[in-house]
Amino acid sequence: MYPGPNSGPPSGSDFGPRGGIAADLQPHAYDPTTNPELFEGVLARRVVAFIIDVIIIAVPVVVAAVFIFVFGLVTFGLGWALYWLLSPASVVWALFYYGMTLGSPASATLGMRAMEIEMRTWYGAPAYFVLGAVHAIVYWITVSVLTPLVLVVGFFNARKRLLHDFVVGVVIINSASRTAALRERTAGYGRIGL
Repeated sequence: MYPGPNSGPPSGSDFGPRGGIAADLQPHAYDPTTNPELFEGVLARRVVAFIIDVIIIAVPVVVAAVFIFVFGLVTFGLGWALYWLLSPASVVWALFYYGMTLGSPASATLGMRAMEIEMRTWYGAPAYFVLGAVHAIVYWITVSVLTPLVLVVGFFNARKRLLHDFVVGVVIINSASRTAALRERTAGYGRIGL
């Protein structure tokens, strides 16, 4: 039990000097000045990864739509009533896809893996299911409400973070293998004298 406002916080507690919760603010794990290779080419790779992910999400939805159409023909139009399920099922599928892939050990969607980029929290932890799903939701809300021009934010910060990255608290970086290759290439240029 907390003894009172004037006696100070109990030792080992999470209470600060005024009774509030102490916040251990961690510094950014990824510094673009000391590790520029983490962010090299990330924006362009994100665009391609997004296109790959949209195709992966769209294929099952199109297959389901074709199935409902054929089922409607077979049932003389009764099966077409299932089309109302297609929109909510598409949203659930997209959230599941982003949550599962970003919450995987790779912390990347299939498109991001193909482009050798991954998502991390701003303090360096890997992504998890809820973070991946929320990232997708916040992306679609910001783009829908504020127009796609919110994506321009990535050009004006060193970590190449987009608006929804700031809101959710994540950063997209090159994967470890790509980062190592970029470091090796940079070191090779230094040896040659370029």
